[in-house]
Amino acid sequence: MERRKFIQSMFTASAVAVVATPTGLFAEEAKKAPKKGPNDMSFDEAVKTITSDKGAKESSKINLRVPEIAENGAVVPVKVEVDHPMEENNYVKAIHVLNKGNGNARCADIMLTPANAEGYFATRVKLSKTQDIVALVELSDGTFIQTAKSVKVTIGGCG
Repeated sequence: MERRKFIQSMFTASAVAVVATPTGLFAEEAKKAPKKGPNDMSFDEAVKTITSDKGAKESSKINLRVPEIAENGAVVPVKVEVDHPMEENNYVKAIHVLNKGNGNARCADIMLTPANAEGYFATRVKLSKTQDIVALVELSDGTFIQTAKSVKVTIGGCG
C-alpha cells in the first residue's frame, strides 16, 4: 500500500510541476517584455531619426490640409503640398507625416524624385486623441522644413 501512495504522490507532484513551470516562465517573460511595440517612438525621437539630429525649420512653403475637427479619429484625411521646384538637382526628396500624440509618431514616409513633377501627397491617418499633425519635408540639398496643424478628435480614435 505504501508503494501505491508513493507513486500517486509522485505523479501528482510531477503534474503540478508541468503545469506551474510554463506559467512561471511566461510571467518572467511578461516582466521583461517592453511596454511599447517595436515601431513605437515619440515625436522627438522620430524627428531626430529622420533628420539625423539636424532638426527642421518652420516653413510657409508647405500647405498642410487637415480638418480642424475630425468626427472619427480612425480616418483623418491629410494632404501635403510643397511649393518647391521638382528639378533634377533641386527637388522635394521626402514627405514625412507625423503626429504628436499616438504611441508611434510616424504616420507615413513618402520618397519622391524629380519625376514626380510636384511635391504632393494625400492619405488618411489614425489619431487616438486631439493632437498636432506635422508635415516634415526633406529637400534634395539635405535641409528639412516643417509645418504643423492641430486636429480635434471628437469621438472614435484608435485607442
